Amino acid sequence: MFNVCPGCGEYSEDKDVIPVPPVAICPHCQYGSPFVLLPLFIVTGASGSGKTTAALKLSRLLKEVVVLDQDILWNETFNTPDDNYKAFRNTWLRLAKNINQAGRPVVLFGSAIPEQFEHLNERRYIEKIHYLSLYCEPEELKNRLMARPHWRQSGSEENLKNMVEFNNWLKDNSEKTEPKMTVLDTTAIDISGTVEGIQNWVTEKLPKR
Repeated sequence: MFNVCPGCGEYSEDKDVIPVPPVAICPHCQYGSPFVLLPLFIVTGASGSGKTTAALKLSRLLKEVVVLDQDILWNETFNTPDDNYKAFRNTWLRLAKNINQAGRPVVLFGSAIPEQFEHLNERRYIEKIHYLSLYCEPEELKNRLMARPHWRQSGSEENLKNMVEFNNWLKDNSEKTEPKMTVLDTTAIDISGTVEGIQNWVTEKLPKR
């Protein structure tokens, strides 16, 4: 919707974006479309760190934002690790941009790292992306994954290895990514504590009205 120019009707992702005041300039007719510039909140973490359960509960508590899980759009077309899942990440930025036009930021839950978003075309329409990484001590993470229903195959040796490696990478690199990631350790807290931690983090960074 937002990439279609009201002036000439042409579709373009390559508009010139002026952040102050926020205006997108059509490359075809130079029409300037004002837009709402808001932050995006990304809650990342390995499977088992508490993302999905927290997202469900947070969506009922934080009415100032739209809480979404990235898996609702996932399909095999997006399974492109060689380019860091570029189309998938760009699609989510485009969706967040359009939701922002209603005046509400998006809190997006799903495994991701900053470099997968920060250099994409749709990133220009987002004021700032804040990253929160949910971390869980490896043994506890394994216990949570193995306790899941068998059909999810979360307890397979390969999945356990991959999730522990990603979990540890997030913790070890939280201060090295650009921008940095805040870390919330969920090892010893229940889901209510995890939700409270995420809610406080989002509330603290929401634009002041």
